[in-house]
Amino acid sequence: MSFILYMLAGFFSGFLGGMGMGGGTVLIPALTILLGVEQHVAQATNLIAFLPMAAFSLKVHSDRGLLKTDVGVWWLVAADTLSSVLGGFAAALLPSEILRKLFGIFLVFLAVKGLATLKLTPSK
Repeated sequence: MSFILYMLAGFFSGFLGGMGMGGGTVLIPALTILLGVEQHVAQATNLIAFLPMAAFSLKVHSDRGLLKTDVGVWWLVAADTLSSVLGGFAAALLPSEILRKLFGIFLVFLAVKGLATLKLTPSK
């Protein structure tokens, strides 16, 4: 049964990640809160899961002509990969409680940023 729950967590986070929301915003809380996975393992899992999601999203955006190739896409891919590796090393050095708090702050920041850019339309 737990295998199915892990698969569902991965499916929904991958689905949301492919839509641009960021799968880690679902995957890490699902793993830690719902499935009891330790914070370090959840964050490492997210970093690993990010790579195929990013490659798939890059391919889809490229096929649809939504990729600006004049801005150095390969530099962006290399920087993204490097930041994931460095983030993994930093996460390995931090205690779980600190990681949990930093991730919570990150989620609050995303929520505030999303609310700040929300365009409300007046009702008629």
